[in-house]
Amino acid sequence: MFANLIASAKVVLMKLGLIRQINSVTQFSAVQESEEQYNRIEAWKALYHGYLGEYEGVPFHDTHWTDAQGVKHKRRRASMKMAKVLAEQMASLVFNEKCAINVSTAGKESNAPDPIADLIRKILDDNRFEKRFQNNLEFGFAMGGFVIKPYYDDGIKITFVTADSFLPTQTTNDEIQAGVFLNETRKGDKYYTLLEWHDWEGSTYVIRNELYQSTTANDLGTKVPLSVLYPDLEEKVIIEGLTHPLFVYIKPNIANNFEPDSPLGISIYANAIDTLKSLDIAFDSFQREFTLGKRRIMVPHTAIRTVVDPETGDLRRYFDVNDEAYISYASASDDAKIEQMADNLRVEEHISAINALLNILASQTGFSAGTFAFTGGATVQTATQVISENSQTFRTKNSHETLIEAGIKELIDVILQLLVLYGELNEIPDIEVTVDFDDSIAEDRQSNATYYSGLVSQGLMPKVRAIMRIFDLPEEEARKWLEEIKAEQSTVTPEMVDLFGTNTNNNQGAGA
Repeated sequence: MFANLIASAKVVLMKLGLIRQINSVTQFSAVQESEEQYNRIEAWKALYHGYLGEYEGVPFHDTHWTDAQGVKHKRRRASMKMAKVLAEQMASLVFNEKCAINVSTAGKESNAPDPIADLIRKILDDNRFEKRFQNNLEFGFAMGGFVIKPYYDDGIKITFVTADSFLPTQTTNDEIQAGVFLNETRKGDKYYTLLEWHDWEGSTYVIRNELYQSTTANDLGTKVPLSVLYPDLEEKVIIEGLTHPLFVYIKPNIANNFEPDSPLGISIYANAIDTLKSLDIAFDSFQREFTLGKRRIMVPHTAIRTVVDPETGDLRRYFDVNDEAYISYASASDDAKIEQMADNLRVEEHISAINALLNILASQTGFSAGTFAFTGGATVQTATQVISENSQTFRTKNSHETLIEAGIKELIDVILQLLVLYGELNEIPDIEVTVDFDDSIAEDRQSNATYYSGLVSQGLMPKVRAIMRIFDLPEEEARKWLEEIKAEQSTVTPEMVDLFGTNTNNNQGAGA
């Protein structure tokens, strides 16, 4: 889809005089993104959806064969849809409902009101940011990245853009500074594509909107007035005073080994395409084993009943082709017998092969061996055992969190700039942003208690936060627990040691 739009866009943009001597997609983009990069994105997207017709000119999920009569056939191979499983599992490990985005104004006392933090929290809540972020993070792990694009419309609104609808046009030190967004819609029998260009002219930020109309899907067509579809949208918006583009690009923390100079990311399964194909071949074979190896009854031709052809009067032998249990065969012998055929099903062999491939896939995508297991059912089960801190899964999770946290901090910076731009804030405040990721998967409860109580005793973490983390409690409930602990500790002898430092003789923890 995207490659077709780029090909159409090249012709139109040449006519507009925006780009000269365009011979390839490489020249279409200022960062020299190749057509192959977007072909890969389309392939990753197709695998995420569960069906890829062919990859690099070779059939992937479509299989072809010729029968004994020379007739060619085609069918769709069964798929385990592991691309979806990989992206979903990684997204849920990295960012889930237990994660928290913390914003605080620098220098503010701990118990003092923080209107800036409250404003940011309200914006995130109004946009259902955490839930939508996890979903789009899954898309990002599948397609190599995604874009968060906040804008102002009676308040801050946050939109998400998938990798196949964004083309970078300017980059600095691997950071994307400008780009174009593609938004396809259909109205009646017409297809519309909105190109939203974000660019810099010196220190001035410029947004240009262009609308194209076509009678064919995936074709840019010709330029038409914005009023055809977006009567309130301006063709050009000039913004002064910005220090960051009005979008944030987030990608998996994986080096792009296909195009090292590209600022775009790659899918977490970009280097496991062959394994995904082998898995689906094995899974398809496992399913067909029950069809091809089922019990059949061989019936001689002479044992099949006859019927009279009403047109010719000839006797014809009648055989119900829908009865899969019986197969007719010709025999010259009069003593031919009815026989049964039943092959041994290779269930265990298939399961063993699929699990071996799942372990290879896990290691290729940053998961620990044994994370995924196939037990012969319709789906793959995900391991729920405790993941140790030195496991491959935990290290990969932490690696991705580095870029995720940086992206969220950039987003909040963009939101603050928009608030100043539209007069809701006088100036950009000095704030601190942290993201508390869910590390509970890595340790058992006793390890958590030891770890967090150590932070409390060193004054590095409030007691309430430690209780929340160890026992997975909301803040209000954790404060009630702390009050009860304090009440109980008032009757404890000085020799007793309190886990959370509430005893007066061991009160080294941070305040609640």
